[in-house]
Formats: sequence, structure tokens, C-alpha cells
Amino acid sequence: MEDIDAIAALQDPVRRRLYEYVAAQGREVGRNEAAEAAGVARTLAAHHLDKLADAGLLESGSRRLTGRSGPGAGRPAKVYTRAPGERSVSLPARDYRTAAELLAEAAEQAGLDAALCAAARRRGEALRGPGAPCRGLAEAVEALAARGYEPHLEDAGAVGAAGAGATEVVRMRNCPFHAVAERFPPLVCGMNLALLEGLLGLDGPVRARMDARPGECCVVVEEVSKNNDH
Repeated sequence: MEDIDAIAALQDPVRRRLYEYVAAQGREVGRNEAAEAAGVARTLAAHHLDKLADAGLLESGSRRLTGRSGPGAGRPAKVYTRAPGERSVSLPARDYRTAAELLAEAAEQAGLDAALCAAARRRGEALRGPGAPCRGLAEAVEALAARGYEPHLEDAGAVGAAGAGATEVVRMRNCPFHAVAERFPPLVCGMNLALLEGLLGLDGPVRARMDARPGECCVVVEEVSKNNDH
């Protein structure tokens, strides 16, 4: 019932817009910013944001948004981030997570990593369909968003994992396989990489590679021409 109540909290359109905005930022969001993004008054935004926190969909805290400290820095403001917990509803009850964990455990013990990755790559190719490989980062973002990865383009000028110069990469705030990946990271992250290789194509101008960061998907996507020798 707790998950049903939490998801039901998103039925209100204003509340849903606020949740989606906060979730998409990947950082703390203050009430003023959230209200402006949702096109509502600050007091209404505050009410709905607190309701989302009460439902366990957001986490709240406080900090000074001015970035200053000491006298004259102003009072701390309430800020919100997406809660890390997962919510799901299945009627009648289903337990696919336990099945996935059991299958992952068996695959790991049997050394089926290569077979799993081959199957994942084929599934990615099937999801892509008969068309050409992904043609650029913009198209990659669209494909990843459709699969629930919550992609975002990292700021230009970031240093790549191998120490190269400025490059743009697509990072993902969500891993659709997070719960199982936490228990079996090498197996599931390898499967995820293979799936995205199939989805984006191995011979196109973009590629997927491993570059794990805490709180994000273990895979990033980049343009081959900007960083093709790593």
C-alpha cells in the first residue's frame, strides 16, 4: 500500500511537474526554482514539494542558496532532491526482482557473462530495429531517454576518463537495472554495456563505454571521432 500511496501522490498535475523537474536536475532544487519551472506560485510549490517528501518521493534538506556563510548570508532555504528508493506497483502482486536476482546469481556462478552479453547485444539490436546505427549524441539521448536512462549531456570541457582534453559525453542519472546491478555489478554492468552497444550500434559515430560514477549509470556514450583511441 505504501508504494501505491506514493505513486498516487503524482496524480496531481502540478505535483507531477514539480517531481519531474526536481528528478531531472540531479542536484538540490530550491522552492523558488521549482515554482518557476512548474509555473506556479512559491507557496503552492512548497505545499506540493512537502507532500512529495512526505510520500517518500523526494528528500528535503536546507542550505544557503547564496553560497555565502556568516553574517549577512541569509537564512538557509529548503531544498529537495529525488529520493533514492524505488517505487513499483503490480496488480496482482509480481516479484520480478527476486527472479532477476536468482537468474543473475546462477549466471554469475556458471560463468555465463559472455553468453549474457551476447544476448543483451542482440536485444539492443532488436530494440533499435533494422535502421542504421545512431547518428550522433542528440539521437543517442533520445534513444536512451525512451529506455528510462535519464540521459544528460555533460558540460563541454570535462576531462575524459583517460585524461584526454575537452569532450562531450552523455551520462545517465538512472540505471534501469539498479537493484540487480548493486548485487552483481560486473555481470549486470557488462550486460548493460552490451545492450547499449546493440541499441546504438557498434559501427556508428557514437559508442558506449564503461565509466562508472556513484549514483549514475556505469555506462557513458560519446562521439567516436572525439575520443576514439581509449
